Amino acid sequence: MFHWLEKNPFFFAVAVFVVIAFAGLIEILPNFAQASRPVIGTKPYTTLELAGRHVYIKNSCNACHSQLVRPFKSETDRYGHYSLSGEYAYDRPFLWGSKRTGPDLMRVGNYRTTDWHENHMKDPAAVVPGSIMPAYGWMFKNKADVDTAYAEQVTVNKVFKTPYNAELPMADGSKVKVALADSVEAARASALEEAKVIAADMKDQDVKDAVAKGEIPEIVALIAYLNSLK
Repeated sequence: MFHWLEKNPFFFAVAVFVVIAFAGLIEILPNFAQASRPVIGTKPYTTLELAGRHVYIKNSCNACHSQLVRPFKSETDRYGHYSLSGEYAYDRPFLWGSKRTGPDLMRVGNYRTTDWHENHMKDPAAVVPGSIMPAYGWMFKNKADVDTAYAEQVTVNKVFKTPYNAELPMADGSKVKVALADSVEAARASALEEAKVIAADMKDQDVKDAVAKGEIPEIVALIAYLNSLK
């Protein structure tokens, strides 16, 4: 058999390719499957966080901000640990991005606060001198779409088996459970309670009044999402 292959270069090359391809699959696929699993500390989005993610996408924030820290020293020095594929296990769609008009936001929840985001979204240049980012004043008046966010939660739970209502391990050894409400009314109530915590750290009185009346401005949902990026 081997003598025959040696005398037929084409088939010898095919045989080498098959052997190397098979070996590569044996080596790569298990690692790929392992790397794509959720890393410890990754959890599904709450209803309010998901509503904020919808605001983020609707306003094309991902057109100027990536969410992918590359494995280079210049990247990790500025943004923190490089991104792992398992950190995106619950992201649909991915918002990796390639253009950085503004900084990467993959780990923005580690170093920015609710108060900072409020001031920045209202007047970016006042917070970051020279910033070309526009102000997003309408987010302080528009209402977040909690119902659509809840519908997405239900869908990903059924279709992709996203582990809502399961206790997931965190990096500090604790466990966290993100509950999936059993009705849209319950989801609204849960999102409102989360919104009250965020609004308490904000200064805009109109936002505070809106939340007190049971409404959730888009800015509150967006900040919930940004705070979850760690």
